[in-house]
Amino acid sequence: MNLLEILGVAIWGALVGSFLNVCIYRLPREESIVRPASRCPRCQSPIRWYDNIPILSYLFLRGHCRYCKAPISYRYPLVELFTALFSVAVYLRFGLSPAYLAFFAFVCALLVASLIDLDFQIIPDEISLPGILVGLAFSPFNPLITPLEALLGALCGAGGLYLLAEFYYFVTKREGLGGGDLKLLALIGAFLGVKSILPVLLISSFVGAITGVLITLIRKIKEARTFAIPFGPFLSLGALIYLFFSNLLSIWLPF
Repeated sequence: MNLLEILGVAIWGALVGSFLNVCIYRLPREESIVRPASRCPRCQSPIRWYDNIPILSYLFLRGHCRYCKAPISYRYPLVELFTALFSVAVYLRFGLSPAYLAFFAFVCALLVASLIDLDFQIIPDEISLPGILVGLAFSPFNPLITPLEALLGALCGAGGLYLLAEFYYFVTKREGLGGGDLKLLALIGAFLGVKSILPVLLISSFVGAITGVLITLIRKIKEARTFAIPFGPFLSLGALIYLFFSNLLSIWLPF
């Protein structure tokens, strides 16, 4: 284990996390992620480079804009921190290799999709569709699966969740899963293979159900049957658990 490499991938991850914050804010608003440069959403003042250093600038500014003193969401440094941690985790899993780059991009896509889904209940095609193509293109070099498993994973991911959505609608007469969820699971299947689909669905459904029950109890929501929470974050969580702990899962899950 090279400590300098770990420090390097952590810093790289934090820098990428700063860019992910831009994507999370702008993609659902259909704004360019390139121009204009980062600005304060309140006073529109450009953010200087020394106020845009991941994590550190937030701490130095005490969570407020330098110019208008408006509070800055704590989500920004948290996204940078978690992206740095995910970068290290992927490095420890694959080392400095093409697999590190591909799976770090995969994890970043899951993070962006999850946070946008939480805020807007959508998963932009700009994340899922290119991600599926990248997963399939990377499959000949993927150390976890074969190209055939990647293709089957993408097809079965979308198809399996479609059948689950149709079954849910048949039972409840309500739309429960959207097209964004189907494409996200296809993306997951393209990177993790067809064998990941069942474990990811089991984990995400279980955690999602428990979370829904807890939120209902805490908020005392009367119309529990019509209460909905986005499913994308739970699919992403299931994919991350499978990516990093598939060997442990094989003890309990039949795959």
